[in-house]
Amino acid sequence: MLHPLPLRTTHQQTQLQIPLNKPLSNQFNFEQNYRNISNLLLSLTRSRTLPKGLQFHAHIIKTGFQAIPLISHHLINFYSKTQLPLDSQRVFEETQVKSSTTWSSVISCFAQNELPCVAIEFFRRMLGFGVRPNDHIFPSALKASGMLSWREFGRSVHCLALKTGFDGDVFVGSSVVDMYAKCGEIRDARTVFDGMPVRNVVSWGGMICGYTQLGEDEEALRLFKQALWEGLDVNDFTFSSVIRVCGNSTLLELGKQIHGLCLKMSYDSSSFVGSSLVSLYSKCGVIEGAYQVFEEIPERNLGMWNAMLIACAQHAHIEKAFDLFKQMESVCMIPNFITFLCVLYACSHAGLIEEGKHYFELMKVYGIEPGDQHYASMVDLLGRAGKLQDAVSIINGMPIKPTESVWGALLTGCRIHKDTELAVYAADRVFELGQVSSGMHVLLANAYAAAGRYEDAAKARKKLRDRGVKKETGLSWVEQGNCVHTFAAGDRRHPISGEIYLKLKELGEEMERAGYVADTSFVLREVGSDEKNQAIRYHSERLAIAFGLITFPPERPIRVMKNLRVCGDCHTAIKFMSKCSGRVIIVRDNNRFHRFEDGKCSCGDYW
Repeated sequence: MLHPLPLRTTHQQTQLQIPLNKPLSNQFNFEQNYRNISNLLLSLTRSRTLPKGLQFHAHIIKTGFQAIPLISHHLINFYSKTQLPLDSQRVFEETQVKSSTTWSSVISCFAQNELPCVAIEFFRRMLGFGVRPNDHIFPSALKASGMLSWREFGRSVHCLALKTGFDGDVFVGSSVVDMYAKCGEIRDARTVFDGMPVRNVVSWGGMICGYTQLGEDEEALRLFKQALWEGLDVNDFTFSSVIRVCGNSTLLELGKQIHGLCLKMSYDSSSFVGSSLVSLYSKCGVIEGAYQVFEEIPERNLGMWNAMLIACAQHAHIEKAFDLFKQMESVCMIPNFITFLCVLYACSHAGLIEEGKHYFELMKVYGIEPGDQHYASMVDLLGRAGKLQDAVSIINGMPIKPTESVWGALLTGCRIHKDTELAVYAADRVFELGQVSSGMHVLLANAYAAAGRYEDAAKARKKLRDRGVKKETGLSWVEQGNCVHTFAAGDRRHPISGEIYLKLKELGEEMERAGYVADTSFVLREVGSDEKNQAIRYHSERLAIAFGLITFPPERPIRVMKNLRVCGDCHTAIKFMSKCSGRVIIVRDNNRFHRFEDGKCSCGDYW
């Protein structure tokens, strides 16, 4: 059980305050010794002081106090908080008398140290020994099942809590809510939540996070508002979830208000809140705000680094992304599989093949096995750069079966470089996978249409209709104050649509004088040239930009969000719009941000 004691420097010896030179039993009576040991263990646990804790554990064994169940409980907690769950397990196994508190501490240890399967195994062992769960054990077991999304096991634990009368406990009830929410059973979570006589920050946070994960943003925001109205002291976890909602919905003004509330309640220094704020500002096109938040957080977790990396990649700040990765290495922050996805994404959208290969190989140095998303990123990188056969070689050499995302990346490259034959090959491989997303059918239909094979494109769309799936409507939206204005192609439902179309006409004439010529090849329908010209002139992003030109003050950038990819002609047109109007126009499509200024785009026309 004993660890080899580390060699201590003179400085460490002077700092050690535990009087080991005399047996404690000679100084105090047994009860006083017991209290002192408990207090010292609690102090070492709070300070996470491992070397001193190891020495004190040795002294506890020497004096025989480890036989006391509560001392074992404190030791288990100490090793749990210092992230040594296996040492907690050793203490537990060596404890002869195991009380419910001892079981509670070891199950909690495994749940807190991301070993949910072991936590559930020990919970089952405990029941086998006839130990009855209590208000500390139930939350740990429920947390473990939520981490694994084991809804059936979680439901069984909930039933046991009902049978034993613990369902009315606020901590158990909150854990039940959180478990169901993490398992995607939001209705069950809400039923338990609504039935709780008393709710705490965990129950409110679990519900809000559950709605956020399912994309039910309006209900998440409504609950957050209700929590504030009832005077609940929300925590950084709750703030993080709500800010994530604002980011996903690109609600910049609301996000700013919640950021202000975080500052007021001193949660602005939390790395969890910080990563959500970085994501919020990035997704809303305010990369400067993301940088500011990142720099102001004193202690950054891996989530913050990853959030800043993906923000740089999406905004084409490629050199900054590479610099951030080097900074991570310099502060000994170990990257994970998400980190490498971010840098590969950055390489892909800048056409940096050699850099992409470097980071792909670097994953092995960190002991990270590439997954399907990493292979998809490499295929995307090579495909966008026109190295389609190299992309095929990557797919053929994969140690795992290529997924829809991998073939989809190849299809994207085929679309860009108009390789219809290879696109058909990729599509055939996708359909062999069985049920695939509607986006795959759309990619294939567009590839056929771009090559002028309209009959084949119609067949691909028919397959989509036969499955009862409709192609996603292209939408663009801008935020003005507390209102979001949404536009579809050719939309005339907006209250000032007359002014919008007049503005587009005036701007179009100015753009043509500046040299703009519409490229109707991006209209993927077999119609006449005049109809193609009209169809492309009133795409949703152009309507949104015209609205911004009319209503936003000259110094304010026009930020347009879009759910689909910007077409090539609109990309060219917006460059002319920015030059003719003298405005900064930021457009986010479903892949990245384009910042248009003085007739140029931040993507360098590589997208």
